[in-house]
Amino acid sequence: MPKKKPVVVVTRKLPDVVETRMRELFDTRLNETDRPFSQAELVEAVKTADVLVPTVTDRIDASVLAQSGPDLKMIANFGNGVDNIDVVTANNRGIAVTNTTGVMTEDTADMTMALILAVPRRLMEGIKKIENNEWSGWSPTWMLGHRIWGKRLGIIGMGRIGQAVARRAKAFGMSIHYHNRIREPLDVEEKLEATYWESLDQMLARMDVVSIHCPHTPATYHLLSARRLKLMKPDAYIVNTARGEVVDENALIRQIEAGELAGAGLDVFEHEPAVNPRFAKCEKVVLLPHMGSATIEGRIDMGEKVIINIKAFMDGHRPPDRVLPSML
Repeated sequence: MPKKKPVVVVTRKLPDVVETRMRELFDTRLNETDRPFSQAELVEAVKTADVLVPTVTDRIDASVLAQSGPDLKMIANFGNGVDNIDVVTANNRGIAVTNTTGVMTEDTADMTMALILAVPRRLMEGIKKIENNEWSGWSPTWMLGHRIWGKRLGIIGMGRIGQAVARRAKAFGMSIHYHNRIREPLDVEEKLEATYWESLDQMLARMDVVSIHCPHTPATYHLLSARRLKLMKPDAYIVNTARGEVVDENALIRQIEAGELAGAGLDVFEHEPAVNPRFAKCEKVVLLPHMGSATIEGRIDMGEKVIINIKAFMDGHRPPDRVLPSML
């Protein structure tokens, strides 16, 4: 008798090459419509699956996990962040949680750098002028932005992505500064020519651009609060490709509208997919629909990570990307 394949429920449409390989290895139930699961569908999935493969759009909280069946042993998240999953409850119920760490680093760093360039140089405003037929020709004083060469970049969260952004920004002539829970080793700082700030408040007050790369946890919710945003210089910019919940969006838009901040580049939002309509009306804000990691190569790499984690776990080994409550 052939060995019974584990039942794997996938909540969103994944790249064809990933879905095909999953079908070969597991008893895989696919979401061919790519419509996000409802709460009832998530509950049904955890009742029937051996492995659930959710994404950032799925809220796997304690109420969902409380209804999981006895066969659910693993949640293999298709994504780096696990703030959509109650990792503590899952761990207490003997359910392993994994993520796809590391494979989105360069793609997200590329998009971050694009926003660091786009906001001070007013790229979206320029595009709209062309689209609206509002350009009458070159002028020495029209659509002036700010150069980024020689400016100070403050990175909040100097992990893989933060360091990848630092490498890019350094090549553009920016001065690298960072705040982290734990200071990076001296060789990392020397390679990036990075200055460490133990005090986030002190760093914010001195930066020209602040880029956010920390995860969303209870400790980082509204880390950039109204009070902290007010510490920043009026000609400074915020870029966020991490999680929307890290920034108090209402406070951010108030300060931009009041001229107390120069602008922002946002790829993530506090209440996704809803976007504060005041952002859309502000020319000083560049908005992207959470596409920082959206490359074909990156999505395939994420899928391969999911498969490796599931295969390792089902073969009785520790999955390489297991997430424990102590790591959050």
